[in-house]
Amino acid sequence: MNTSFNGSETIGQIVTAFPGSSNLFQEHGIDFCCGGGRPLITALRQKNIEEAAFIEKLNRFYAEVNQKTDPNTDWSKLSSSRLIDHIVTTHHAYLERELPVLSEFVTKILRVHGPERRELAKLHMLFHQMKMELEQHLIAEEASVFPLIRELEHDPSPSLAEKTANAIRELEADHSGVGNLLHEMRAVTGDYELPAGACRTYTLAFHKLQELESDLFQHIHLENNILFQRVSNPANES
Repeated sequence: MNTSFNGSETIGQIVTAFPGSSNLFQEHGIDFCCGGGRPLITALRQKNIEEAAFIEKLNRFYAEVNQKTDPNTDWSKLSSSRLIDHIVTTHHAYLERELPVLSEFVTKILRVHGPERRELAKLHMLFHQMKMELEQHLIAEEASVFPLIRELEHDPSPSLAEKTANAIRELEADHSGVGNLLHEMRAVTGDYELPAGACRTYTLAFHKLQELESDLFQHIHLENNILFQRVSNPANES
């Protein structure tokens, strides 16, 4: 395991080695799921973030976590089957629970505040497009792709690996689409800035949308940068 990061590592590699870094990336608006293949230095320059200060803060947080008796889970050390179990019971369960609730909130604030806040109509459309895509995506993962990955653990044949890799490419395209929708939702709301005097429902809706974004970033990271990489690059599997 690295003792420090210098910025040449990809964002996905950093979050894999140090899951807690996702909070720092999110704080600075750095995409670590769909944009996980970029070197950190590249992402910092694109965001005009001072490189030395950011890397120093990242390494300080990393050192602090390593000193704790209960370190973050190193997801890269889990078998594919165990990682799938975690994704389904944690992230899929979260989406199945929260998407219907958020649909009600987003619809309610549009109905009540839409005449004065025209951006809420765009938010409503973007959210429900993402909701539909995610619901179909979860079904594809659980019914088709995850069983292929589990089977590949026990039968690493070239034909099965190719079949699984083809299915994964479709999922990665879905992830990119969801990432784009998340960025649009954040842009249209001005980074979820609440208007003066926002009611409790408005406030809670924006809070839950940001929570959804955070969970999806971690969810997609585990799939794109760890689980799917094992199929695309089996030589790198732990």
